[in-house]
Amino acid sequence: MTIEKLDASSPDLTQQNIERLLDLFPECRTEGPREDAPMVDFDLLRQALSDHLVEGPAERYRLDWPGKRQALLTANTPIDKTLRPMREESVDFDTTRNLFIEGDNLDALKLLQETYLGKVKMIYIDPPYNTGNDFVYHDNFVQSQTNYDIESGQADDQKGRLVANPETNGRFHSNWLNMIYPRLKLAKNMLGDDGIIFISIGDDEVFNLQEVCDEIFGIDNFLGNACRISKKANNQGDYWSPNFDYVLTYAKSKEHCPVFFGGVNYKAYKEVDAEGPRAGEKYQLVRLYMTSLDPLRGCTNQRYFIEAPDGTLLIPPGTVFPEEKKDGAKVAPERSEDKVWRWSQQAYLEKKDEIYVKAVRSSNLVDQNGDEVFWNVFTKTYLNDVIAKSSSKPNSLIEEHINQNSSHELKALGIPFPHAKPSSLIEFLCEISKVGENDIVMDFFAGSGSSAHGVFRHNLKSGSKARSISVQLPEVLDPEDKDQKAGWHLCEELGLKKTVASISRERIRRAGRKIADEGGKPTGKLDTGFRAFRIDSGNFVDTSVTPKEATQEALAGMVSHIKDHRSEEDLLFGALLRWGVDITLPIEQREVAGREVWLVDAPPNDDGDGTGKGAALIACFAKPASSGKGGIDTELADAIAELAPLRALFRDDGFADDATKENVHSRFKQLAPDTQVRVL
Repeated sequence: MTIEKLDASSPDLTQQNIERLLDLFPECRTEGPREDAPMVDFDLLRQALSDHLVEGPAERYRLDWPGKRQALLTANTPIDKTLRPMREESVDFDTTRNLFIEGDNLDALKLLQETYLGKVKMIYIDPPYNTGNDFVYHDNFVQSQTNYDIESGQADDQKGRLVANPETNGRFHSNWLNMIYPRLKLAKNMLGDDGIIFISIGDDEVFNLQEVCDEIFGIDNFLGNACRISKKANNQGDYWSPNFDYVLTYAKSKEHCPVFFGGVNYKAYKEVDAEGPRAGEKYQLVRLYMTSLDPLRGCTNQRYFIEAPDGTLLIPPGTVFPEEKKDGAKVAPERSEDKVWRWSQQAYLEKKDEIYVKAVRSSNLVDQNGDEVFWNVFTKTYLNDVIAKSSSKPNSLIEEHINQNSSHELKALGIPFPHAKPSSLIEFLCEISKVGENDIVMDFFAGSGSSAHGVFRHNLKSGSKARSISVQLPEVLDPEDKDQKAGWHLCEELGLKKTVASISRERIRRAGRKIADEGGKPTGKLDTGFRAFRIDSGNFVDTSVTPKEATQEALAGMVSHIKDHRSEEDLLFGALLRWGVDITLPIEQREVAGREVWLVDAPPNDDGDGTGKGAALIACFAKPASSGKGGIDTELADAIAELAPLRALFRDDGFADDATKENVHSRFKQLAPDTQVRVL
């Protein structure tokens, strides 16, 4: 057995689907062009799914359009691309758990499939509304290197990636559907079982989009179509003045989807538990004694003493007191003057950790002698409990989050961007869908960055640590376009690339600083950063050439299978993607056995640093010196194996020879048999 190579391409979704089908219907297996890739006999499959003889295609209810089959193929086609880190464009790169990806969202969804499959709680997208003035993605996989350089951001012109879709186009709706269909197919895979997708859309495509979503997510998982008031006043339109758009809503699985939350007064929950089992949770204080409680309703066990910090025994006003002078001692009330607590004695004794006795200037409680006291007793009502138990639902007419709010907040941030959704809308959607601790919110039509901003706001208000993933094409700004001119000049002033992605990142930076200031917390306490990446061609040289192409000159360029100018960090993140490891995990560099290694998510040791055992991955990309020494050897293998990482990664050309490679493999089998070892 030898060390295996890490797969360099994204998952082959078509083959995965075929294998699932053949597990269910083995009788439908047939031979394909590759021995290791069986195919499905669809005639047999149709017959297997029918209780009568199937002869030819039958008419049935469905949405169809020119290019639909190609759109499905587009969703399933693997790509040889990678994500390259952009440290200089990031905020808190080493500590943040948020992502910003620059590039085609179709590529991004494919690249993230392994890592975030079934892990996203909420997706919000605001795709082109297809009004006749919008641009749509042109998905073309047969292209020259020059075109790819342009489309991946390696060249200056991005306009070729987006194409105009005027109403005069004979395939006006088809073009838009061909763009959105494969992206939604891949987006569904990202959602967890309790995941939800919200899609903002206008009149032009709302009905087609609903049929597409019925097909992709299943009609049983349709949660509703809310209307959002976009403008309070408007005099546009030929007949009606349009004042709203739609928020189409689907669940991954309605069976596992929580009921929407109708809201809560977050401002009332000002306190935060500093210690104990609920440390970090927000709560509000509610008086344990309320004058409206009637003791004659059978509250025989709700009159008892509660001890204050100074030893005073507190009790609601009355004339009858417990004989035993101690905390928790009770007496049955005899008349209406004998007031009671909200909780029974048993509840008080069981939940004393939720009681808070506070010194006050005046109180309606008395002591064990019936005298005035300056203490009051409160219970802690936790925000998370209120949210979990709430039964109220949000209205499907969304009135508070109009476009004008977005204009105001972007102006306050100094960001020029037209037609952006207000961050409060995404904050609202996070709230109603109960986005909580460490949940992931994704937006692959990021635009101005409203979704990341909305997640920051949600975290500040709710105290959660939800994470955001934003994807935006680096569409080049046009200084002659009235809507893009101000953005172009801002990028010029800041020394940024003049693209929509640059504007989006800058908005998130400024919003993050503002949110951190509002919360009165340092950035480290409230994650308002993002780890930026850009989509690029794969890290490896394509060595598949025809005999005619195998010239001496071509072969000389294939000495190294890794492309020039690819850093160790490029290789590391490319490997994490292929391995399906979260690319926001903490990463650090250490020296091990005299060589630089990368540690991913290394648990801290007793000293508190990140060199503890059990890292998600340890990688070393050292190469042997010209003398044949150094690189990957048994000394390094022993040192890494002692740390027992889940995975170990090396360059294939990092070994001096095949014998060294086999020896390294043997050392891992002996010292760390559970560690997966791979080479690039």
